[in-house]
Amino acid sequence: MHQILVLNGPNLNLLGQREPDIYGALTLADIVNQLQVVGEQLGCQIRDVQSNIEGELVNAIHDAQGWADGVVFNPGAYSHTSIALRDAISGTGLPVVETHISNIHSREEFRHQSMLAGVCIGVVAGFGATSYEMALAGLVRHIGT
Repeated sequence: MHQILVLNGPNLNLLGQREPDIYGALTLADIVNQLQVVGEQLGCQIRDVQSNIEGELVNAIHDAQGWADGVVFNPGAYSHTSIALRDAISGTGLPVVETHISNIHSREEFRHQSMLAGVCIGVVAGFGATSYEMALAGLVRHIGT
């Protein structure tokens, strides 16, 4: 059974209340609960971490190297700014799928560039909470059985 880290960055703890016209009405707990069900169907176990602190996200990626087969990662705004997270992903060698609820390419110009995409196996964005499920399915398929 695959072990997957679902990692969420800054402000995602506010899902369900923060800009629901962009991010939807589901809370992060709702999304993680849905992923638990999808994960069981795909033969994997989900462990989730959320932090608003960049260094804690780096530490979670480092820690995952010891137990996880891959990572579904919604870095939030750190996607556009964090070389440290890029280096953590690159340094561990874990397969990571960058995930976003909104379509970052249809939003403000500064959101169009991802610092992380180049070291991830893929990016899923713009499908609301379903982006997580798509990312998980793609990651599990990439890892193989």
